[in-house]
Amino acid sequence: MGGTASKLPKDLLSEYQELTFLTKQEILLAHKRFSELQGRENGPYSSRVSMEKVLTLPELKSNPFRKRICHVFSTSDLRDGSLTFEDFLDLLSAFSDSATLEIKSHYAFRIFDFDDDGTLDARDLEKLVNCLTGETDDTRLTVEEMRQLISNILEESDIDKDGTVNLSEFQHVISRSPDFVSSFKIVL
Repeated sequence: MGGTASKLPKDLLSEYQELTFLTKQEILLAHKRFSELQGRENGPYSSRVSMEKVLTLPELKSNPFRKRICHVFSTSDLRDGSLTFEDFLDLLSAFSDSATLEIKSHYAFRIFDFDDDGTLDARDLEKLVNCLTGETDDTRLTVEEMRQLISNILEESDIDKDGTVNLSEFQHVISRSPDFVSSFKIVL
């Protein structure tokens, strides 16, 4: 571990600790894993790793929302889901045990908002359910089951009855879900 510390300048390490919910050790491990994805040992810290390479991480491989996670945390102008080291740290920080409920619910909402319009509508909810249940013939809900489930979700979550769930409504629902914080995590 001593060799890894010399590859990430101390001033950057301190800055990353201040700006994230990650410990020094978690940042150093993230740097090591990101460097392995890049295929080289040292920066530059601004170079990107493709979404395809990020998705090879065992911690993301089986997550049904893995591509959405990359897209939400990517700062790429190309909207290709590629990540810089800082994007990668933001991702790990939001999914860390130390991240607040507000941060976790904000990012969960963005991940579930498939069309990026700031609300969860019936189409977003259908995609969310399909991600969770799998999209095979054996696991896919019937049209009627899906309609009923979405209707139930909106009935329970859509406080202002506008046919969508906004961030505030989503956070209200999440605040009543004690398991959310512990299940919304990725640990390297």
